Amino acid sequence: MDNLELAKMANEIRKGIVTAVHSAKAGHPGGSLSAADIFTYLYFEEMNIDPENPDKPERDRFVLSKGHTAPGLYSTLAHRGFFPVEDLTTLRKLGSYLQGHPCMQHIPGVDMSTGSLGQGISAAAGMALGGKLDNRDYRVYTLLGDGEIEEGQVWEAAMFAGFHKLDNLVVVVDNNGLQIDGPIDQVCSPYPIDKKFEAFNFHVINIDAHDFDTIRGAFKEAKETKGMPTAIIAHSLKGKGVSFMEGNVAWHGTAPNDEQYAVAMADLEKVGEALCQK
Repeated sequence: MDNLELAKMANEIRKGIVTAVHSAKAGHPGGSLSAADIFTYLYFEEMNIDPENPDKPERDRFVLSKGHTAPGLYSTLAHRGFFPVEDLTTLRKLGSYLQGHPCMQHIPGVDMSTGSLGQGISAAAGMALGGKLDNRDYRVYTLLGDGEIEEGQVWEAAMFAGFHKLDNLVVVVDNNGLQIDGPIDQVCSPYPIDKKFEAFNFHVINIDAHDFDTIRGAFKEAKETKGMPTAIIAHSLKGKGVSFMEGNVAWHGTAPNDEQYAVAMADLEKVGEALCQK
């Protein structure tokens, strides 16, 4: 897909996020929206995956370490063809397979059940080491929140990955600057994020999380990096695409009401119309 096609798909994924959270009357839209462009690039351009055969052994793996942003992952999987887009409206409902955090037993395309912050990167590092030990060619990608990296287990996993030279592992940090309690630099600052990963023997790339040229370049650079894992620090805007959610920590884990939903969808429709003019 070219950059315009990716941008259009990311906008559709954002619509799916807002629709799912509104239908559930609960969920985490802010960090799902900030990561939508990363989700889009991974699933529509970067990863070796097959919706018709989601468990194929040679597939690339993805672990959503910040599992609460499941609406972003679900919308991406649905638009990629792993399950019907219409099912997004069942988010968090009784009997639905789309619960508040990803479950690998019930959701096609989900490689790891996550939700307890800090644990996803450990699972991803284990998958990457497993691939090395079995002489497999698959790559492993994991997405972390910048508030999540305040968890100590993240840095244990980083030490492990750097020590074992896991060059088949790519860690992406969605650096939107906000967590549930406020700005990350006021809660328990993880900065400088890039220098910390460098200290654990990672190749580090800083990017604009909403620019597909830089996203494309970063993942290409990660594939070309040998002998060490890569950390991509994706500088993003929380709530990206929805006017009243952008940069507003209140939308970390709040669902829009009917009126707010209408405004949000109108915002995204305008984005889509602008993209169609290009």
